[in-house]
Amino acid sequence: MRSKLQKFTEFANTLLPHETAYLLAIQQFDDKAKLAILQRMHDNCSRVTAFTAYDEAVDKRKYSNLKTWITERLNAIDVDQQFEWMSDMERQIMTDAIQPEEEKRLLKTIPNFPRYSFFFTKFYEIVEFYRHFLLIRMRYADHQVANDFLKVHREYYLQSKVISEKIHEATMDIVDQYSHSSSESIQWEQWLTEVFYNESLDGLNRYLALVRLTFVYYNYRRLEPVLEKYDYLDSLFRQGIYYSKRLLINYYNNRLLLHSKFQEWDKAEYYGYLSIRSKNSDYLHYVNNLAAVLMREKKYKEALQVMKDAYADAKETKSFHSKIGFVAFYIKCLNHNRQYRSAENYGESFLSVYRREIFEYRWHLFFSAYLDALLQQNKYDKLLKTVKKYQLLYHDRQYEKKATYLPTIRWYHAIAEYKESLLSFNDLTATLLQPIAPNASEPDRLPQLLELLRELSSHIPEAYQAIQGKLFERGILQ
Repeated sequence: MRSKLQKFTEFANTLLPHETAYLLAIQQFDDKAKLAILQRMHDNCSRVTAFTAYDEAVDKRKYSNLKTWITERLNAIDVDQQFEWMSDMERQIMTDAIQPEEEKRLLKTIPNFPRYSFFFTKFYEIVEFYRHFLLIRMRYADHQVANDFLKVHREYYLQSKVISEKIHEATMDIVDQYSHSSSESIQWEQWLTEVFYNESLDGLNRYLALVRLTFVYYNYRRLEPVLEKYDYLDSLFRQGIYYSKRLLINYYNNRLLLHSKFQEWDKAEYYGYLSIRSKNSDYLHYVNNLAAVLMREKKYKEALQVMKDAYADAKETKSFHSKIGFVAFYIKCLNHNRQYRSAENYGESFLSVYRREIFEYRWHLFFSAYLDALLQQNKYDKLLKTVKKYQLLYHDRQYEKKATYLPTIRWYHAIAEYKESLLSFNDLTATLLQPIAPNASEPDRLPQLLELLRELSSHIPEAYQAIQGKLFERGILQ
């Protein structure tokens, strides 16, 4: 039976806990029923598994009015909504088509627009265009308003542009280290930290600085400073500062990654479910990350369901990075649910169509999943032929320079050779042992290698037992 409050419930389910926390902080309701509804919305939004139904005995008009109030309050602080308005203003000014009501709003906004707003530089440039528009029409009073704003904020605008350019310079070092391990990026830590905490700067530069800092800390596997900065950002969002649903969703995904690094899987799962509550262009990326966490928790059915729910989005996406990532994780989910033949068929058909794109974007992730499907079915000969056909060992040697590298494909290949009597027992154990060593600069690498080895132990129990003995001798296992 359809609930009388189904539409309101659907609306409420799209809200995020930081949104409802902000709304609770600013509300001044005299109506206790409305406040009770808002509190229940916050409770529901803050959970990802439990849900308390809304009271159908309350007048439906209260729900309708509350929905309108929520939408208006969130739109008023939404930086993406502000950007949309600015972009429309720019189009109207540049095409001499500005509407009277919109122009009235613009003139009212100019004197009070703070330089620490998220899209301050965008607004400043619009006012520059608007000043030209006004002066040629000899609208001197309005021109004075625009001109005064530009003069007062000129220094801050130029500072923002310089910072933006310097952030781009930092990004080149940071991304190069992350992708190729051929540069250093720690030299940018102090400056980026100063930018992030500088409350007088525009929000976009501060946010971009945080994103770059996150990469820097991951490059050097320093997690505590990341947590401190994300806790600070959390407090800003709860105050409605720099709010947009897009930024909140991205923040939740970053918290998933952070808590995964700490191996706090319950927290990572919580933020992962929040990150897919609303869809945007990064939705598939967030789905993949959540599925990875659920598989790490051995919640294989839940992971597969998350992937199935996003299947239609994966077919439609134009981003091959996202599409290939989704396919790889979907194959992994099928493998963990013992649907090996389906995983093989799905991977094979995708490979036949998108071979070039796989190697251009995410070949290691894809083949790690696909070869696992073959290994689980004891299709050793096919695995070896696949590795040879696509020169995967050659690509693997190039790939091992990456900070995130694991010898998954190399180990699969060695096991298949051993099973086909092409590799001796001693050579197999030597191949598996070779990358396993404590490394102070990569503290999370050893647990990942040991976990991968445990996953493969059922295929080579005798070799696994021998390797465990060696690891005990070396003091790697206690």
